[in-house]
Amino acid sequence: MISKTGKDFDIIVITAEYYDDHPLSPSGIISRVLDDKGYKIGIIEKPIEKEDFIKLGSPKLFFAVTSGSIDSMLHNYTPLKKRRSEDPHSKISLMPDRALIVYCNKIKEYFKSSTIVIGGIEASMRRFAHYDYWNNDIRRSIIFDTRANILVYGNGEKQILEIAKRIENNLSLKGIFGTCIISKELENDFDILPSFKEVKEDPVKFCEMQKALSNNKNLAQFYDNNYLLQYAYPEYTQEDLDWIYSLPFSRKLHPESLLKMAKFSVVTHRGCIGNCNFCSLRLHQGDKIISRSEESILKEIVSLTKNKEFKGYIDDLGGPSANMYGMDCAERCNNDCLKCSKLDKSHAKLIRLLKKARAIKGIKKVFVRSGIRYDLAIESKDYIKELSEHHISGCLKIAPEHFSEEVLKNMNKDNSRFDEFVSFFENLNIGKKQYLRYYLMICHPGDDEEEILKMKNKIKNLSNIESFQVFTPTPMTNSTCMYWTGINPITMKKVKVIHDYKTKKKLKRIIIEEIKNN
Repeated sequence: MISKTGKDFDIIVITAEYYDDHPLSPSGIISRVLDDKGYKIGIIEKPIEKEDFIKLGSPKLFFAVTSGSIDSMLHNYTPLKKRRSEDPHSKISLMPDRALIVYCNKIKEYFKSSTIVIGGIEASMRRFAHYDYWNNDIRRSIIFDTRANILVYGNGEKQILEIAKRIENNLSLKGIFGTCIISKELENDFDILPSFKEVKEDPVKFCEMQKALSNNKNLAQFYDNNYLLQYAYPEYTQEDLDWIYSLPFSRKLHPESLLKMAKFSVVTHRGCIGNCNFCSLRLHQGDKIISRSEESILKEIVSLTKNKEFKGYIDDLGGPSANMYGMDCAERCNNDCLKCSKLDKSHAKLIRLLKKARAIKGIKKVFVRSGIRYDLAIESKDYIKELSEHHISGCLKIAPEHFSEEVLKNMNKDNSRFDEFVSFFENLNIGKKQYLRYYLMICHPGDDEEEILKMKNKIKNLSNIESFQVFTPTPMTNSTCMYWTGINPITMKKVKVIHDYKTKKKLKRIIIEEIKNN
C-alpha cells in the first residue's frame, strides 16, 4: 500500500518534488518497487513545517529521502546564481536549498533514533568530495552533512530492496552494491581516492580523484577519522527493467507536476554511451545501455491504450538519448562504447520497435520528443527516415552544443558529421513542415569571446535555435573539474575558464542578438 495519510508505515518516503505514481517520478518508482514486495509505504511531499514531517509518525524500518530528479541548487538557481523565484517568468515550485540536508536534519530533530536512507541525483552526484558552484568551494560527501545511515547512488531499486530486507532482519548495511556508507575501518579490495583534505587543497589531487571516479569499483575516501566507502554498482539487467516498468503505475499526476507533458511517455532503456564531460549520467545511471525487451515495451503501450485519459498519443518513446535503444554492450566491458567497433549502430532493433509500436490498435502516433544523438543517427539513414515520416511533430531536437573545436574537445563532443546530418534531414523533408531545433551551450571550459564568434558565424546559417544555456558546473562531472581547477582531468592540460559574470553575460548577449537576427 502507498498512501499520504495513515500510520504504521514500514518506510516513509520524503521527496522535495510532488509525488506522482509514474515511472518517470523518482519517488513514484521507488515506492512502487517497495510496494510490490509487500512494504507499506507512506509519502510526504515537499514538507515545510514540523507537522508535515511528523504527520505519518515514525516508520518501522526507515525514512527514504530524496530531492527528486534534479539537484535542489540547480533547481533553485540560474547559471548566474540568480534565485529562480525572482524570475517573473518562472513557474517552478521551489524546494529548500540543499533539500537533502534540510530534510534529514529535521528527521534527526523529530525522530532521533530513526534510520535514514538518502538517494536520487542530489545524493548520487554529491557522494564524494565535490566542487559546489553555489559555495564556490569543495564540500565533503553529502552523507556527512545529512547524517544519513546509508546513501544510494544511481537508480536505486535493487539497493532499496536490499536495504529494507537487511534492516527488517537487523543485519549490517555494509557491502550493499550501489551504496555508500561511513566506516571507521577500510575494507579490503578498495581503491583509495585522494582524501578530502588533499582534494580541497590541491587542484592536481582533485583531478586525480575525478579521473578515478567510477560506478564499477569499490572506492574509498578518507575524512578525518572516517572513510567514505562506495560499493560498486549492482548489475541491472533487461529482466530487472522489464519487471520495474511492468508495475501497475496509475500515471496519476499532481496538479502542479512537471511530468504533464510526459504523462504517457514510455522508457525504453537506461544509461548513456555519450560520455559528455558536462553530463552527470555516466556517474549516475552508468555509461552502458540497458535496454528493455521489445515485448515489455509493447505490452506497456497496449496497457496505456486502456487508460481512460489516453487519447492515442505516446508523448515520448525513449531514454537519455532516444536512439541508443538496443546499443547494449554484450561483453559488459569497461571500454568506451562509442569507440568500439562492435557497437551496433544500425538502429535495426529500434526501427523494428517503432514500427510495431505505431501498429498497435488504439495508437494514433508515437512521438520521439527526447533528443537524439545525431552522430549515431547518421549511421542509419533508415532510422532518420522512420523518424521523419512517423515519429516527430514538426521538429526534431538535436544538441550540437558548440561549433568551436577547442570547446567541443573539452566537452568530449564530436560535431564532424553535423553538416552531413542536417543536409540529409533537410533533403528528406523538402516540402514538409518539419525542421530541426538546435540546443547550444556557452561558457563551457575552453570557451571565450573568440570561440563564441565561431559559434556565431555558424548559427548565421541556422534557424530554429531552440535554446542555449550558460554552462552550470554541477557536482562530480569532468567539466566541473575543469571549471574549478583549470585543468582537463583526462589530459592534465590547462584549460581556459570563464568565471566572471560580466564576461558570461557578454557572451550570452552575442548569441541572443544573433538568434534574434535569424
